[in-house]
Amino acid sequence: MQSKRITGIAAVLFAFFIQGFCDIVGISSEYAREAFGWSHTMSGFLPSMVFVWFLFFSIPVGIRMNTWGRKNTVLIGMGVTVVGMLVPLIGTSWACLVGYAALGIGNAILQVSQNALVRNVFTDEKLLTSSLTAGQVVKAVSSFCGPFIMLFAVNVIGGGDKANWYLAFPVLGVITLVSALWLFFSPIDREPAVESEVTVGRTLALLRNRTIFLLFLGIFFVVAIDVGTNFVSSKVMIQRYGWEVGEAGIAPQVYFICRTVGAFLGVFIMTRIERITYFRYNIVACITVILLLAFCRFTPFVSLALIGAIGFLCSCIFPIIYSQAVQAEPEKANLISGLMITAVAGGGAATPLIGWATDQFGTITAGVAVLLICAGYLTYCAFGVNPRKSAVSHV
Repeated sequence: MQSKRITGIAAVLFAFFIQGFCDIVGISSEYAREAFGWSHTMSGFLPSMVFVWFLFFSIPVGIRMNTWGRKNTVLIGMGVTVVGMLVPLIGTSWACLVGYAALGIGNAILQVSQNALVRNVFTDEKLLTSSLTAGQVVKAVSSFCGPFIMLFAVNVIGGGDKANWYLAFPVLGVITLVSALWLFFSPIDREPAVESEVTVGRTLALLRNRTIFLLFLGIFFVVAIDVGTNFVSSKVMIQRYGWEVGEAGIAPQVYFICRTVGAFLGVFIMTRIERITYFRYNIVACITVILLLAFCRFTPFVSLALIGAIGFLCSCIFPIIYSQAVQAEPEKANLISGLMITAVAGGGAATPLIGWATDQFGTITAGVAVLLICAGYLTYCAFGVNPRKSAVSHV
């Protein structure tokens, strides 16, 4: 029985690896921009093609998950991803856009159900934040592997031709299929089925709770920083130091490896200090780092270190905010999960602004400065939101 439970936990945590596939849009946008002759503004809309679907699918999936079951919903998300990753093999620009959209739709379904499914294997509420953070470690490892997957697709499968960058999509599809099969055959107790008259309108009504609303915006802006830094990091190295696209791929790798380390250490650190205290220290330091990256010109090594620092400092903010929202009204965990994951659409909001600012002002400094807006709100979220007070008021 214990071995079956461990198998289920491992399968659930590995599924977070599939969540990280969305982050390949950062480095792949540079390949697409060169392949199709797009501007920075146009390439900035590629992440939007991935993350906009969170806005439309998260809440309906959160509602239907009550009857489908969390595990089944995760498998549906993986199925959409597997099928969608075959479309880019057509090799045209529109086929690649369809691939990005399928990646976003599958991930939207997956993230709503995956975060909720964690509760099926970790029943101790005290472990919820740490387990979600552990999932973010796995996701960060996946994000770190993204540039390697891209290089593998170009150099090994594509014979060294950068025009074959889109071959990374079917590689993602194969990995997703493996994860889906592992989860399918893993014994995980299903949560009690709940039939209700919950609608999208009633789910959105949760935003009337001021705390949940502010935490919703927190998710929006922390994902905007995450995707925005991933997107802009390689551009910093290309524009400031004249690096080639292949060389600049090291920037998002540095970002993701530091985010991985930060998430891993956060699992242990948050068992010793208050998570909100950890949040506050990290976001203040993050604003300082973004200011330095935006307005100071350093050596390439220092710039890479600053990019990595953003990843490290923001690595635990998502699970902290998410767990605060769920614990505010735990009896509505499925609906809150769908609502919070809707805010992941923030990842598609920052990158067009970054691309536009870069084109408009002719400097990557303007693009990096967009991240300050996001960090500014998170500072307010860290110091101005009191989930405990909200929880007491709803008792």
